[in-house]
Formats: sequence, C-alpha cells, structure tokens
Amino acid sequence: MKTLSLNNLRPAEGSVKKSKRIGRGQGSGKGGTSTRGHKGGQSRSGYKFKAYFEGGQMPISRRIPKFGFNNIHKVEYQIVNIDQLNTLAEKGIKEITPEILKLNGVIKKLEKPIKILGKGELKHAISVTANKFSETAKMAIENSQGKVIEINNENC
Repeated sequence: MKTLSLNNLRPAEGSVKKSKRIGRGQGSGKGGTSTRGHKGGQSRSGYKFKAYFEGGQMPISRRIPKFGFNNIHKVEYQIVNIDQLNTLAEKGIKEITPEILKLNGVIKKLEKPIKILGKGELKHAISVTANKFSETAKMAIENSQGKVIEINNENC
C-alpha cells in the first residue's frame, strides 16, 4: 500500500461520476440544442411549468364536476356534553367557564364559541358559563340546582 501524499491523492473508488457537459459545442456530443429539442417553451431559459399543467389537456380540476356550498357565515361551536361537565364537577370544580374547560383539555380554543349539549347525567350543582345551551342541557343543569350563564359570541 502506498503512503498518502499530495502527488498521489485520488477520490475514493466510485465516488466521482463523469457526466457529459451539455451546451459546450458540437464536438462534445451534446451541443446545438443542448438536449432541449427545437423551439417551444421548454427549450427557452427561465421556463417553468405549473404543477397542475397537463400538457394542454383539460386539467383534472376543470374536468371534475363541482357541487356543494361553503357558508362563510357558519358559526362552528365546540361541543361539550353534560357527562364531561360531570367529570369536572367530580374533581371539585363548581364554577365552569371557558378558561377552565381549556385548562382541563375539554376544548381546544378559547376563540371559538362553546355549546353545551345534554348527553350524560349531571349529579352535582355547578355553575356553567358558555355561549349556547341545548334545551336538555339547560334542564339537566337547572334540575341539579345548578346555574346556566349564557355569554355573547363577541366575549368568548
């Protein structure tokens, strides 16, 4: 084995690939049009095709039928059920507000309004503050000697 010195430095075996340099004259074998073909957008410099371009064929986004409607004024409530409130009441929380619901991981965002639904059974007297209540939820809270406090959507 030879000792390593400046006069016998070589790249590792297989690490260097010899590629053909395009656009360097006819003698190189890749001159002339430089593998880009004749004329058209793709032969020019600065050409970029759109991600959805299908070669002039009608794009799939225009071929597929469209239907439906997205209401931009729709209010999406975060749903909380009575049984979830009951588990909080069993932990000793008597006054339930949006902040307490967020701290306990019942809701994700304070910005979105909260609606209390009547699924489950409430066994404790609690005070609940939310944006909306279903009729069954209101009855369940009031039947267990609790208090229902409705807040406006602007204050949530």
